[in-house]
Amino acid sequence: MLEDVLAPELIKLDVEVENWQEAVRQAGQLLIDHNHVEPRYVDAMVRMVEENGPYIVIDQGVAMPHARPEDGVKSLGLSLLRLSNPVNFGHDKNDPVKLVICLSSVDAEMHLNALRQLASILSDNENKQILLTGGKEAILEKVQEVSQI
Repeated sequence: MLEDVLAPELIKLDVEVENWQEAVRQAGQLLIDHNHVEPRYVDAMVRMVEENGPYIVIDQGVAMPHARPEDGVKSLGLSLLRLSNPVNFGHDKNDPVKLVICLSSVDAEMHLNALRQLASILSDNENKQILLTGGKEAILEKVQEVSQI
C-alpha cells in the first residue's frame, strides 16, 4: 500500500534547489536517511538521467527518479520532495518539475501496488494539486484515502 511506503518522514516540502541533479540528490537523501538505499543508489539515479535523458519526467511537473535494485536498494521506499521553485530536467513537454518522487524497489513486482495508487492520485487534477500545494497532513490524508481503495 502507498501509505506503508510513503511515510511522513519521507516527505519534504518547498525545498530550494539549484538544478535537477540537486533535486534528485535531496529526494534520494531521504531514502538514504531512512535506510532504504545506499548512497550509490542516488548516484545511479543521477547517472540514469544523464545517460538516458529525462524519461523520468512522467507527468507535467512530476519526475520519478529510480535506478536498478542492484545499485544499492535495501528495501522498498518512496520519497516525495516538493520544490519551492520548479527546475528543468530537459523534458520537451513536462518541464519544469515541482515534484520529485524517488522510488527504491528490491524487485520488479513489489512496488506495483504503491505505484498504481500513486498514479491514481496524479491522474486526478484535484488530487494532484494536493501534492503540488497542500501541506504534509493533506498529502498524507490523500495517500491514506487511496490506500484504502
